[in-house]
Amino acid sequence: MHIHITWPAGEATAYLEETVSAKALMEALPITSTANTWGDEVYFDVGIAVELEDDARAVVDAGTVCLWVEGKSLALPFGPTPASQGEECRLVTDVNILGAIEGDPTILATIHSGDEVTVEAV
Repeated sequence: MHIHITWPAGEATAYLEETVSAKALMEALPITSTANTWGDEVYFDVGIAVELEDDARAVVDAGTVCLWVEGKSLALPFGPTPASQGEECRLVTDVNILGAIEGDPTILATIHSGDEVTVEAV
């Protein structure tokens, strides 16, 4: 499964694993939301209510596509956040792992708080 993410200054494609959360996201698409940033992480509401999965964790690789369960938001870390220790990508809580951005995840740095973000199935 693949998704295409667009915002005023750019776009990215990501692949998704076959997980309960990823399937829930695909069923909800297309989604348009407003971006928020937290350090080198972009997140935005996608309105999906799911439970934490067995492999949920707070520290992920840059470019991991995550579902922040408590915030019902897609979280896209591309570098350190205020919670990070060193250069790691640490989210505020454990998140469900959906997949990863294809290519250089630092393209996400061009998303600013308040930008309109659209996620569509590819």
